[in-house]
Amino acid sequence: MRTGLLLLFLAVLHISFTRAAAEVHSVDSLPASAIDSVVFPRPLWKPIDLKIQDSLIRPLDPKRPKHFWRAGTEWFLTQAFPATFNRFITKDPYSYITFKNFIQHQRLSAWDWDDNQFTTNQIDHPYHGQLYFNAFRSNGYNFYQSSIATFAGSYIWETAGETQHPAINDLVNTTFGGIILGEMTHRVSRNILARSRHGHNVVGNEIVALLVNPVNSLNRLLDGKWGKRVDDYYLVDSSVISAEIDAGFRRFDAKEGDFLSKGKDSFYTRLRFKYSNGEHNYKRPFDQFSVNLEVGSGDSTFINAVNVHALLYGAKFFKTKKGDHFGTLNAHYDFYNNDAFFYGAQSLNYNWLSEFTYKKNNKLNLSLGVGAVLLAAVPDPYLLYGASRNYNYGSGASYRFKGELSLLNRLLFTTDYNGGIFYTISGTPSYYILHAGTVEGSLRVFKRWSINLRSGYFSLQGEFRDEKYPDFYREFPFGSVSIGYNIRF
Repeated sequence: MRTGLLLLFLAVLHISFTRAAAEVHSVDSLPASAIDSVVFPRPLWKPIDLKIQDSLIRPLDPKRPKHFWRAGTEWFLTQAFPATFNRFITKDPYSYITFKNFIQHQRLSAWDWDDNQFTTNQIDHPYHGQLYFNAFRSNGYNFYQSSIATFAGSYIWETAGETQHPAINDLVNTTFGGIILGEMTHRVSRNILARSRHGHNVVGNEIVALLVNPVNSLNRLLDGKWGKRVDDYYLVDSSVISAEIDAGFRRFDAKEGDFLSKGKDSFYTRLRFKYSNGEHNYKRPFDQFSVNLEVGSGDSTFINAVNVHALLYGAKFFKTKKGDHFGTLNAHYDFYNNDAFFYGAQSLNYNWLSEFTYKKNNKLNLSLGVGAVLLAAVPDPYLLYGASRNYNYGSGASYRFKGELSLLNRLLFTTDYNGGIFYTISGTPSYYILHAGTVEGSLRVFKRWSINLRSGYFSLQGEFRDEKYPDFYREFPFGSVSIGYNIRF
């Protein structure tokens, strides 16, 4: 029954995508003149003359053919593999779904909230969603079409993949998180493969791109292109990734709030990178995004923080003698897990961005944003929902600030704040207030090497409506010192 439903759904998707393609050209497939003159205020790429053996010259063409049935097959297998595993290996009772279950799940009243563990909902589901996304993205479809496929994959799984009630939180986490992670992995793998344009380290780049985006590597293998010189779609890529990996020691305290005298020490590693497809290209989703990943020992979990900030759309407001000013719509994914509390959320913010420059090597960037927390997962010490859920779900408001001051291209000061207030929509009636702020100084001491000093304060306050549940206030102050290495490619 599940197979028939999925094939029927793929046929409907094919008709929808065919009609959409007739009306709206894919951004990836626009001719050079359209890209240069309509989508962007200045050229993002220019046709490159590629000399062939017999001295013939041709302009590069970034168009990619669309392979709907191959994309649909990979999308289907993303559903079929876990369903088969649940049914025949683990023999999960929820996997014995019938057509009657599927029909019942179409009612709005059938939707509920599930009881999965925090990391399952906040990390595993977004990763599953990016497989749906890249099944279409790596087969020639644009960002918006691939986003539809991600939503469709999540919806079909929730209504036809298990007998239990379809989960609202799974639909949000798989779709929203899958789109963010999917487009990021698509862009980064394209950047990696583009480095093979001169025929150097082709296999090495293919292996790294495989780790980043397995679905795209599978399609390159099916096309007979894996391990070979890349085609025009990659040759025109002009994106830049700047990254820093730093390692060092941190001191924190989740009990007394005094990390200097009563804290504990641990080793930690952090990876930060920024992707840019042109310094001020704000017209296409994900032409700018940044990622922060922090892991360490001595805390409650190995992964302590994941923060993703992605541009969806923006515009330049005005320019003054002292700086440029922009407005941008950004998508955010935040994940904190430490000794004091855990927190996971997806949000949308509109940001005012101002950039100031003084004598070229001195820059000040300021960003202030407000928006909505679409869905946040926060701890509830009084809740045990189902088998393993000990947290509430809520929605509310998000507010952010970031400032960067760079002096002489050697000294960098950064302050970053993420705040929010959200009200419980599933769990014990309550509301929460989040504060997550850091201040950091970085000194470049030798070429790509730097010394970093950082201090931060995270807190989560929970206010419960019923007086029998005491309110709580959890804080996580910390400080760290590390050695960083910067890479730009």
